Amino acid sequence: MSDDAANSADSGTGTGTGGPAAGAPVPDAEDRKIITLARSARARNGVPEGAAVRDETGRTYVAGTVALDSLKLSALRTAVAMAVASGASSLEAAAVVSAAGEVTVEDRAAVKDLGGAGTPVLLAGPDGTLRTTVTAG
Repeated sequence: MSDDAANSADSGTGTGTGGPAAGAPVPDAEDRKIITLARSARARNGVPEGAAVRDETGRTYVAGTVALDSLKLSALRTAVAMAVASGASSLEAAAVVSAAGEVTVEDRAAVKDLGGAGTPVLLAGPDGTLRTTVTAG
């Protein structure tokens, strides 16, 4: 998805601006892109969470929550697993779109394992509005 497409998806039809919440940091274009991708995965799959991660080369990996009888994975842990399975050696950033108020310790640990303690993890609401950014560690 081009930055123009990501920007138009953010400002589309009144379902959310994708802009920051009051007091939240303003995401740059690359971070807006992974928020938009995570939001799209959530909506497309009808799941509680969508996530996207960006690796050291700029490639993105997108996932939704996995909720099978035999396997339960958050969207973020699924996206990290997809990055690892595709050969990523590090992460630049991660984004989660969810109604939850925080990123879980388990999700942050998965990002830390691949990207390091300082990897930013963006949490956005279902409308794409950035709520907060925390580090993985």
